[in-house]
Amino acid sequence: MTRESVSLAQVRPGQVNNSVRVLQRALAKEVASVFPEAMLTSPEFGTYGPVTKEAVAQVQRNLGYHGGDADGVIGAATLRYLAGKYGFDAVVATESHTVAATPGKLSLSQVLYHDPHDKSGEAAMRAYAQRACELTGMDPRFGVPALVTIAKRESSYNDPRWRVNTTDVNAHGPRVADGHPQNCSRGVTQCIPSTFAAYHQAGTALTPYDVVACMCATINYVRARYGVDRSGANFAARVQQADPHRSPRGY
Repeated sequence: MTRESVSLAQVRPGQVNNSVRVLQRALAKEVASVFPEAMLTSPEFGTYGPVTKEAVAQVQRNLGYHGGDADGVIGAATLRYLAGKYGFDAVVATESHTVAATPGKLSLSQVLYHDPHDKSGEAAMRAYAQRACELTGMDPRFGVPALVTIAKRESSYNDPRWRVNTTDVNAHGPRVADGHPQNCSRGVTQCIPSTFAAYHQAGTALTPYDVVACMCATINYVRARYGVDRSGANFAARVQQADPHRSPRGY
């Protein structure tokens, strides 16, 4: 029997197709309290509507995502989780880029929490961003200004005072090696550890405090979550926090 598949490109809010149906059947098993089996005979079956979006958000919360990371817009990591559990294939490649790799994916237990004390300041961020673009195959003409803008807004260019956020909704979980709750946002672009692990770039440091590693994970994340293309030409357009011409907005 041929296994069913779900294409990440076909499971976005508002879309109507068979990938959504396969996803919904998994949701009916995974989060039946939010997406009961009766939804499979409702008008929303096959449509990525509001109940489906809330069900996906609940799965994301169950996996440890919070705030903007649990918005009901399914990403590669959540899709892979459901696929592995419910026996369908997750197809997360698009014509313009491949997010299936999310190279170097880690388990949460592999994430380290030491700070290598990388440099701060705009000039240093440009250099680190250049390297992150090289490692992830993004055009630095687009990637560097986008990453530098995020760095400015999220951590004041990696200022030591802002490398970990202990006050927002993510600041929970057991204390880890840096003395802070595990799920705190960390690093130059403020990744939570589960996101850093899911989108870690092979060959980079295992700590989100490492600027290049954190920027690479951010690139992989925005490609998967927001449809940023491989070149990064639409980075600022898809991610408001990366656009210096628009007001800051969490991503």
